[in-house]
Amino acid sequence: MADTAPPSGPTVITLGCRLNTYESEVMRRHAQAAGLQDAVIVNTCAVTSEAVRGARQAIRRAARENPGAAIVVTGCAAQTDPEAFAAMPEVTRIIGNHDKMKAETWQPADLLGGEEKVRVNDIMSVRETAAHLIDGMEGRARAYVQVQNGCDHRCTFCIIPYGRGNSRSVPAGEVVGQVRALAASGHYEVVLTGVDLTSWGADLPGTPQLGNLVQRILKLVPELRALRISSIDAIEMDDALIEALADPRVAPYLHLSLQHGDNLILKRMKRRHSRDQAIQLTERLRAMRPDIALGADIIAGFPTETEAHFENSLRLIDECGLSFLHAFPYSPRPGTPAAKMPQLAKPLIKERAARLRAAGDAALIRHFDRHLGGVRDALVERDTAARLSDFTQVKLSRKAGDGAQEGGRIARVRITGHDGKQLLGDPIS
Repeated sequence: MADTAPPSGPTVITLGCRLNTYESEVMRRHAQAAGLQDAVIVNTCAVTSEAVRGARQAIRRAARENPGAAIVVTGCAAQTDPEAFAAMPEVTRIIGNHDKMKAETWQPADLLGGEEKVRVNDIMSVRETAAHLIDGMEGRARAYVQVQNGCDHRCTFCIIPYGRGNSRSVPAGEVVGQVRALAASGHYEVVLTGVDLTSWGADLPGTPQLGNLVQRILKLVPELRALRISSIDAIEMDDALIEALADPRVAPYLHLSLQHGDNLILKRMKRRHSRDQAIQLTERLRAMRPDIALGADIIAGFPTETEAHFENSLRLIDECGLSFLHAFPYSPRPGTPAAKMPQLAKPLIKERAARLRAAGDAALIRHFDRHLGGVRDALVERDTAARLSDFTQVKLSRKAGDGAQEGGRIARVRITGHDGKQLLGDPIS
């Protein structure tokens, strides 16, 4: 995913996850407040080798399109391999993932002064995550609250802990205060985000769990109309979190970090759940919330994966009742244990990833078909773009209500069809 901020301030190019999008908005506001109007900030992703290659391409393109502008590179790829980006003549400064969130980092004299090109600290030494209140990213429709950063797990394929550091949690009181402020300012929905969201609380006094935080938000912020939980590790879902799904204010959608459908490959990935545990969890989630929609990440072509292993991933889509699939072709990340394992041929990885995506596309069509002919409430994000509570995109045939362009309103919509990528709907006056 790549987004570019509006031209009212510094140009921010965001690559990768939703948390990067949130952090890019923090950086944009810091830089704009400091008067750093002409710089280009590239917030990189390191999740795959392709993501790193895309970051290099984005930097070169930004240099061509913004001649003479200072180009500041940050994010996970910059954190994990700063020397590679320092070697690019287009790059002015490289900022680590911890410092990028500090307002003082973006003071022009400090950022652009001196000869030091690389400013990246030891991310593993960072022990706290600051809370940042960000609203207005999606109008009044949706706002994001970062409650956690980093990851304590060491999956064999993943470089992200070395870009984000160990898990750190934002205290519950700060989170509740942010959610209350966002609800008071008119935002319809608040999304809780993090790198390993379900590890929230492990480093806090009393080691509370994410379910406790969610239930506290629901109790202490009764004016909040909708709460959404982003990507989670299936094995870390606690009972209180599952129980919280029964509250109608919690959005009936979860994105699960499953990664594979075969037990042997899951062990080689150093995942902590089994295939059966994934299936049992999804059954329990649907029992608690029958209208829930589920998404998942699954990797194709992991080292040593046989056709039988891969077939287990394909079957998992149906067995877990997945509607939204993020299918990734495996790519080795230097420094990870999986990169030293016997690798599959790239054409085979590409072929299996295509089959996985095709199965995901078919699952999405089945999900769309379940909505056809129904009347649903949809949150208008902007103009004719809306989403159902289960995060399904809906393209409206016309602007809802009074035709105002700002988001944050609920429209009653009759679902008339789909185009393979989103539902189509007519607003009901």
